[in-house]
Amino acid sequence: MRTDPAALLARLIAIDSVNPELSPGSRGETGIADFCGDWLASRGFEVHRLERRPGRPSLVAIARGTGGGRSLMLNGHLDTVGLTGYDGDPLEPRIHDGKMFGRGSFDMKSGLAAMMTAAVRARGRLRGDVILACVADEEHGSLGTEEVLGSFTADAAIVTEPSHLEVTLAHKGFAWFDVEIEGRAAHGSRPELGVDAIAKAGHFLVALEELGRELARGPAHPLLGTGTVHASVIRGGEEPSTYPAHCHVTLERRTVPGEDADTVERELTAILDRLAATVTDFRYQLSRGLHREPFAADPEAEIVRTLTRHAARALGHPPTVRAEPFWTDCALLDRAGIPCLLFGVDGGGAHAATEWVGLASLHRTADILTDTVTDFCS
Repeated sequence: MRTDPAALLARLIAIDSVNPELSPGSRGETGIADFCGDWLASRGFEVHRLERRPGRPSLVAIARGTGGGRSLMLNGHLDTVGLTGYDGDPLEPRIHDGKMFGRGSFDMKSGLAAMMTAAVRARGRLRGDVILACVADEEHGSLGTEEVLGSFTADAAIVTEPSHLEVTLAHKGFAWFDVEIEGRAAHGSRPELGVDAIAKAGHFLVALEELGRELARGPAHPLLGTGTVHASVIRGGEEPSTYPAHCHVTLERRTVPGEDADTVERELTAILDRLAATVTDFRYQLSRGLHREPFAADPEAEIVRTLTRHAARALGHPPTVRAEPFWTDCALLDRAGIPCLLFGVDGGGAHAATEWVGLASLHRTADILTDTVTDFCS
């Protein structure tokens, strides 16, 4: 168990850590946090348990250096998406054809196993501290990393989300908004008294589709391309014989560097105000929901250069530099002033009915992280 990431990964897969925000009634991170805390404490790590929300713990485990070196945080999330619909037993790790299968094998208990293994291998040889942040709730609101950053920092960080052994230096953000289109309820036989909120919402949906086309034609980020927008949920109406008084639209806007929730709110307000001025009886309310910033690393940051150098040596060629369309905790680390990047295993099936990690990539990831920690913290 000391140095074998595959053996550790099998133990992690077998622990149910489904995020209860995604699947109400699920166990959450308590069991896996207990296991990781015991595993790391038995290997000499100083373990801190953070649990501002009961039942949703995160761990910070520190291997103290001898002094005078840089500190490095390795960040990975404990939670997974749900088990329903998985093909087979999602909590039984199964190896076939060089792959390990099971819920979380790819996203991202493999990253946890690699970073825990790397920290154990490197500790005792370092001047700087190695900080393992094993966090809750990344699959929903990232409350775990937010809680960790309230008490801990580092000179740099690596998020060990799966990246197919490629160096990820950017990802998109997102902003969720709710639009309430207001109509007037009336009997279906009295159109002169009613205002159809669903029909009015149709004007907004057409305008939202046009916004998406405008974004696609706009300036593009070199790695991420352009932002996007789509309507996610629509609700309205009571029964066939009544004009609907309300129609509720939830939308998601994916953002690139230079965009944030404020710029999105201005976009949407301009569209809705134009409709209010040109469409008879169009009234609305706009409210902001969860939003997270996009992320772009400095390619010349020391942690980027260090990991890239060791990845190139292990792979036999310079690693591909990439960006991700989805959001990760990198953005929170970057906002906290910690230079960071994302690097992890190869595999597939994140959130899918079959999930797997390539075991060769798991071992290689652990090796690259070990060399990076040793170099950066020395």
